[in-house]
Amino acid sequence: MGLKEQITEDMKTAMRAKDSGKLGTIRLLTAAMKQKEVDERIELTDTHVLAIIEKMIKQRKDSITQFEAGGRQDLADIEKAELAVLSGYMPAALSDDEISGEVAAAVAATGAAGPQDMGKVMAVLKPKLAGRADMTAVSALVKNALSQA
Repeated sequence: MGLKEQITEDMKTAMRAKDSGKLGTIRLLTAAMKQKEVDERIELTDTHVLAIIEKMIKQRKDSITQFEAGGRQDLADIEKAELAVLSGYMPAALSDDEISGEVAAAVAATGAAGPQDMGKVMAVLKPKLAGRADMTAVSALVKNALSQA
């Protein structure tokens, strides 16, 4: 079963269980998925769905930071609940050692010699690590690896 089908099944389950918090979050996710399908006239793959979920997770994290800074813990708690539901659809995160190994392999595979080759290395890593690692941290690791090369 693909990720899109899993999300649809989870929505049905949440409806039956009358779990309004989870249902609302899944409906937001399905709306974002449908919007992308309509806008780009494509059938979403798991990669597309993961990209949408990553974006929504990033939005939730930003909102939590802002709400907590503004003293609105009630709103931050709602965002945290949504974040928990969305995070459930992400694949298992890679460890720092695994990410470092992937970076080293990508640098070797592309023959990158310095910071000017960062785009080539990131192009190799992005499909492999999407949804399984924070790409900002990966970018920092690549930059560090290339500056020492």
